[in-house]
Amino acid sequence: MKYLTKSKFKTALECPTKLYYSERKKEYANAKLDDPFLEALAKGGFQVGELAKCYYPGGHDITELDYDTSHEKTMKLLEQENVVIFEAAIKYRNLFIRIDVLEKIGNTFNLIEVKSKSAHPDEFEDELWNSRELKRGVHSLKATWKPYLYDVAFQSFVLQKAFPGYEVNNFLMCADKSVTATVDGLNQKFVLVDDNGRGGAIIEGNVSAEALGEQILCKLPVDDVVDIIHNYEEMSERFDGKTFEEAIWHFADALNSDTKLVAPVSSKCKSCEFRTIEEGKICGFNECWKLEHGLSEEELSKPFVFDVWNFRGSQKALDNGKLLLEDLDIEDFKATPRKNSDGLSNGERQVLQVEKVKDDDNSPFLDLFGLQQEMSTWEFPLHMIDFETCMVAIPFNKGQRPYEQIAFQFSHHMIHEDGSIEHANEYINATQGFHPNFEFVRELKKALGTKGSIFRYSNHENTVLCQIREQILESDIEDKDELVNFIETVTNKKNGKNILWKGERNMIDLCEMVKRFYYSPYTKGSNSIKYVLPAILNESKFIQDKYSKEIYGKNCEIKSKNFDSHKWISLNSDGTVINPYETLPPVFDKWDFEQLELVMSDDDIANGGAALTAYAMMQFTHMSDREREKVKSALLRYCELDTFAMVMIWEHWNNLIRTQMEKEAA
Repeated sequence: MKYLTKSKFKTALECPTKLYYSERKKEYANAKLDDPFLEALAKGGFQVGELAKCYYPGGHDITELDYDTSHEKTMKLLEQENVVIFEAAIKYRNLFIRIDVLEKIGNTFNLIEVKSKSAHPDEFEDELWNSRELKRGVHSLKATWKPYLYDVAFQSFVLQKAFPGYEVNNFLMCADKSVTATVDGLNQKFVLVDDNGRGGAIIEGNVSAEALGEQILCKLPVDDVVDIIHNYEEMSERFDGKTFEEAIWHFADALNSDTKLVAPVSSKCKSCEFRTIEEGKICGFNECWKLEHGLSEEELSKPFVFDVWNFRGSQKALDNGKLLLEDLDIEDFKATPRKNSDGLSNGERQVLQVEKVKDDDNSPFLDLFGLQQEMSTWEFPLHMIDFETCMVAIPFNKGQRPYEQIAFQFSHHMIHEDGSIEHANEYINATQGFHPNFEFVRELKKALGTKGSIFRYSNHENTVLCQIREQILESDIEDKDELVNFIETVTNKKNGKNILWKGERNMIDLCEMVKRFYYSPYTKGSNSIKYVLPAILNESKFIQDKYSKEIYGKNCEIKSKNFDSHKWISLNSDGTVINPYETLPPVFDKWDFEQLELVMSDDDIANGGAALTAYAMMQFTHMSDREREKVKSALLRYCELDTFAMVMIWEHWNNLIRTQMEKEAA
């Protein structure tokens, strides 16, 4: 018998067809990295789960993995009048769940689902529902909370079916944003271990109520939401006309009978993990689109409408019968020019991407005039900076809230007026339990000095510094005013449409420069630096000639802090430049860079999944000094490449402008 578990129900919720594909790992290619330990490193779920257990001393832990043994042990414990069980295994027909915390008090069950997500108890209700729909009396869950609530609703359904005479109370237990830790070193009490890829956390040290301090997890009642879902009154999920219960049995029966449920294709297919190619395996994405629309292999190899950058009208286009990017026209976009600003608007950029595909034009677009105007305002030396950060559910130190920003690394390249380049500064702190933020800002302030334009790539660095500013204001450090002033000098902050401040050396967003003035078809619409850099390297003969030589290193023309002597340009067999990120040694032996990035979902972190995961491993696992040094060394190289990538983008643009000016002068 195949059981419909929590994870399989979640898969079916995303797309019923995935339930079939995910059961056939040997047949269907899958881009998702199935590694619970790696996800725990990135997202902290195991540590939060272990902390939750500490709030229920005397609870019984079901550690058995097989269905029958774990269920038998759970049922034996439930013979007691009052009992708390962790990972309680409950079966009903071919439904199977493991409940994070199950508290039995007489004939009442408290079902508690523990999540590493954060919530403010006083604001939780307002965060759940789409306000516009609620005003019309319609309950529609926000996407950020929907998976968690349906998870609880599924577990509650199974528990009620298995114990029909019992009352079931449903709760989510999350990190409490309204409280601060009252003890130091709380996070270090929960050490992550890799148990053959399954992962888990073990407790080290004192976890008595006194040692844990004030509770940082809150228990949120969700009975009303569960009832709305059970009664089929939650409108964001319709199950093709089936009720919640009917959908569960529909999924369970299909799973047990190896039946493929065919779901209609949509714009959501863009991020499907089965949209990938692996030799000897079937592409599930292609199978779905071929079945519904009869697309040929040639058509399936082309970009789809949802591959247009930031295109919010992709579902409307699909509904109108436009499937491929080449089917789109200018009328599908709001291609109005920017107001009072040079460069491409979002709509113009989208149209440009479509036109390049339709014309089979792989040449880059570059607004040299607009870019030259921008670059003429930049002041030397040019400072390229990149941060690596993380936000953990369980705070490191007393006085910190769950998911406060932690900045543990930066890289800093400088371009001088004479054209010379150097990797001038870097910072990394891997000391377990140390809160690096204030030291991080001090080192950054020292590195950037008082002269020159400062560059970031996207808004991350600005956001991080503004968050650290709040931490500094709440502290009693001696140089508080000095650090706050520095942050306000290099950042900007808005409250709605109101500008709170805009610093004299407000960082220039190089990603915005890309969006406004540059587009390469080789990026496939992405503005990530990890796509933009390879595109530029393949376009620029100047960059290729310069960096095909070993001029970058500790004792080379361009000074580096982490490379002895490095040649950035090497070619694939087809003559294209190998992505420099792929030439770096992996952060870990077990996972490569791309796998680490895949663990992150869009709402977790924009990029930097590899660095975040590596930092978590150095903080929350037992490592030898040799292992720690290896990971630290890899992190330094990756971060250095991030800022050197910014340098090479500038070099390419600057060379094109200089060449154009020389032509005009001649």
